[in-house]
Amino acid sequence: MNYTDFDKTSAFQTLTALAANAQAFDLAAMLNAERVKASVIPMAAGLSYSWAAKAVDSNTLAALQALADEQELIAKYRAILDGETMNTGENRKVLHHLLRGQLGKEVTRDSPDGTPVDIGIFYKRELERFGAFAESVHSGKLKGSTGKPFKAVAQIGIGGSDLGPRALYIALDSWAVTEGKKKLTAAFISNVDPDDGAAVVASLPLEETLFVLVSKSGVTQETLANELFIKDKLAKAKLDPSKHIVAVTSETSPLAHNPAYLDSFYIDDFIGGRYSSTSAVGGVVLSIAFGTPVFRDLLAGAHEADKQALEPNALKNAALLDALIGVWERNFLDYPYTAILPYSQALARFPAHLQQLDMESNGKRVNRRGEPVAYSTGPVVFGEPGTNGQHSFYQLLHQGTDIVPLQFIGFDESQRGDDVLVDDSSSQTKLKANLVAQIVAFAKGKTDPNGNKEFIGGRPSSLIYGKKLTPKTLGALLAHFENKVMFQGLIWNLNSFDQEGVQLGKVLTKKVLAAKASGSTGDAALDAYSKLLDVN
Repeated sequence: MNYTDFDKTSAFQTLTALAANAQAFDLAAMLNAERVKASVIPMAAGLSYSWAAKAVDSNTLAALQALADEQELIAKYRAILDGETMNTGENRKVLHHLLRGQLGKEVTRDSPDGTPVDIGIFYKRELERFGAFAESVHSGKLKGSTGKPFKAVAQIGIGGSDLGPRALYIALDSWAVTEGKKKLTAAFISNVDPDDGAAVVASLPLEETLFVLVSKSGVTQETLANELFIKDKLAKAKLDPSKHIVAVTSETSPLAHNPAYLDSFYIDDFIGGRYSSTSAVGGVVLSIAFGTPVFRDLLAGAHEADKQALEPNALKNAALLDALIGVWERNFLDYPYTAILPYSQALARFPAHLQQLDMESNGKRVNRRGEPVAYSTGPVVFGEPGTNGQHSFYQLLHQGTDIVPLQFIGFDESQRGDDVLVDDSSSQTKLKANLVAQIVAFAKGKTDPNGNKEFIGGRPSSLIYGKKLTPKTLGALLAHFENKVMFQGLIWNLNSFDQEGVQLGKVLTKKVLAAKASGSTGDAALDAYSKLLDVN
């Protein structure tokens, strides 16, 4: 396989020529009933992807397919599945797909004693271990230090150890209550700001709470600070921390095989934080909150989506087409932003997770060899649920000077089914009516002699929709976006699996904290800001 910078491909030149005429695209005229019906791709778990309101025609789609073929996207995806070293920055494999099921070759690594370990079997073993642990919590076999059963679980982590698991928990909470699957209430502590931990502790029955400490390295500063905060609270309540905390970490971290914890569950260096929700990082807390079968359904939906992403024809592969159209918009239409707009309150934190997934993966200015690239890469990602966003930032989306591509998500049914009829329609029907109205309003706009009331239209969007948000559809939705980001990184010839951009701040933070003893960091600017905020 060849790893070629995007602007060195033949397809790049073809797309550049097409983009010169892209302003002639009349999205308002293009968007008709026939196009809406013909522009739907089946996804995993009963979901569908519609690209009808995107500014692409048959020539664009053909050129994008040629780009996918030239950059060997499916072959490179297979290389990831087969365990080739694709994280070039850290010289690691990329194995989050294997958490959901085997799609490539058997992948092994060496154990500490040099014997080979089948990593797929290792992941399955951990799934079984934390599933059994969750069952012992649910049965009451496992209790806190005062002998009371656990009623709540709280995850301590940050970044990928928080955003994904938190988003998935919130997404399934109402569904689980309605379906009788709710086992324990879950909470999350992430910010090193002590107000975060204090607020969570105040909301929980401490002697009936199990804490899940998540840090792959075992040295994440914010997470360890919050661990000590919680241990202090437990000790002051005369509770034994070792009977209230489990660890999720790597087997080489200081947290591993540590008697200070009730138990430990393991991931490895081949699982990046933002891709770790389907590992023990998300699996422990979700299995405790909802039960192991619920988490396994989520994995099944993700696996189905991973399998569909192997389809080479972009018009049959939603993740691939979503990625290709995103590149068309980012590099040839010069749209630097993307908004994720779920018309589902359950997905309230899903845009925040996708923000990290996309911006930490493809927010890179160098290729996989560390060489600067001469083209734009990952977009700025933001979003909030509809209809709330309509009364907030949609003003800019409709009438601002920048065109922002939109990704809508919607479902036919609500999770709870608790609704009321007002003016001959239910609230869920009103929600869906708002969604379809926004798609058409953005695309077609409205002419008006009063410029203040004019909408120029031509604002592109896609739509992912399904019957209901369930564990399986949520897993498919999660994997869709993970695979979309992966394909875009491969197109741009990036390493989407490291995150050096978060390291410099950590280094300087340690420098500032260490200066409490010496009185100076050796950097005048750091010292000046430290004095402003009274750090030392």
